[in-house]
Amino acid sequence: MPPRNDMAMVAFLQAQNCSNYPGSWRHPETVQDFLKPQYYQRIARTLEDGRFHLAFFDDRLALPDILGHDHAEAVRNGIRVVKLDLISILTAMGLATEKLGLGGTYSTTYYEPYHVARVFATLDHMLGGRVAWNVVTSLNDSEAHNMGRAEHPEHDLRYDRAEEFMQIVLSQWDAWGDDAIINDRESGIFADPAKVKRLNFEGRWYKSQGTFTVPRTPQGRPVLIQAGQSGRGRIFAANWGDLIFVIYPNLKAGQKVYAEFKAQVAASGRDPDTVRVCPAVYAIIGNSEDEAAEKRALIESLAKPIDGLALLSEVLNYDFASKGMDEAFTDEELAGIKGLQAIRDRVVAGSGKQNPTLADFVSISGRGTIREFPCFSGTAKRVAEEMHHWYEARACDGFVLAATHMPGSYEDFCRLVVPELQRRGVFRREFTGTTLRENLSLPRAKPFDWQRTPQQGASA
Repeated sequence: MPPRNDMAMVAFLQAQNCSNYPGSWRHPETVQDFLKPQYYQRIARTLEDGRFHLAFFDDRLALPDILGHDHAEAVRNGIRVVKLDLISILTAMGLATEKLGLGGTYSTTYYEPYHVARVFATLDHMLGGRVAWNVVTSLNDSEAHNMGRAEHPEHDLRYDRAEEFMQIVLSQWDAWGDDAIINDRESGIFADPAKVKRLNFEGRWYKSQGTFTVPRTPQGRPVLIQAGQSGRGRIFAANWGDLIFVIYPNLKAGQKVYAEFKAQVAASGRDPDTVRVCPAVYAIIGNSEDEAAEKRALIESLAKPIDGLALLSEVLNYDFASKGMDEAFTDEELAGIKGLQAIRDRVVAGSGKQNPTLADFVSISGRGTIREFPCFSGTAKRVAEEMHHWYEARACDGFVLAATHMPGSYEDFCRLVVPELQRRGVFRREFTGTTLRENLSLPRAKPFDWQRTPQQGASA
């Protein structure tokens, strides 16, 4: 079991014009050089100084243009419209740090297994075993159109295909034995071919034959991040994830989901103590309660109604401009939502209605506002106390910290809250190793059983 004095701390980043909070770019203290490497390197150094385990980038393959089937309002209002490719940014951040973990999102729906395997294995070598892959199946038709497809696949089908995708990627990552490379100049033998396996995979959706070209990485293979919270998505996360990104409305709900998910990991044949579960949160810190309240009021004032509508349309793959605020969704409309079904299910449960209205979706989801995630607000001592309570109450193994403005949110947290958590004995003072798995108190990855016949919902 990972020690309960090792709270995982993950920064929730975006390679775009704002943080996860779309109003962040409007904050007077937000730095605007997001198209330059120095922007991301400053954040990386701040996080490493604060002993964060990981900086992880969310991503989409399209900007939010489903509301009204037009991109104009999203672009005009800067609603998460700049989306840069992550690998060069992770490389720049990795070269500016030594021990900070670095994770990026790549889609199983729109990339090929070999491409994903080679990109992340190479990056893991270049950054000394500090890399994570956030596995997603993507969300909406806009992404499909950008990638040359007519429409986005149905929800459960995406995860069924992703099971095979993972079989292939892990088989490729573990194709080379740890001791395969001999590099003996005198004998002229570079590597032992008996310790390099050739993949011969044929499933329902994928066929992959050949020998992978990147040897096994310093941590065995990259850490796998997953955020599936729907029924099918949770099965997938329990099968594969090392670090699970979740969204809880409150502590009580978090304790329930945490216990259920850990049981599901065990049922899949994996050790639940080797899987870290971390909810997304915001933190607003002041030198006094009054100062924190003033900061929060400013931050909340930055949100616009258009932010939430555009992001709900994006994440649910449904045009929210087609509904009146008090108009209920029909059973057929709810069933037809192909995007992030966990949000749909949360709104149905939170409203207590079988057919919630558009206003219910806006209010309960909190999309586009800092109400989307729990927000710890107050003095550093109070914020640390709340986080400590969630951690000890077995609602989580750490936190994914989203930013209200950049880079100030992380600077405030590292300068003020991290020392408080360290004084409480729940957060480390130094990195415990050189690889991301070591720093997450996770064992080095064992070779994957690459000859196993793929099964839907099969454990990793």
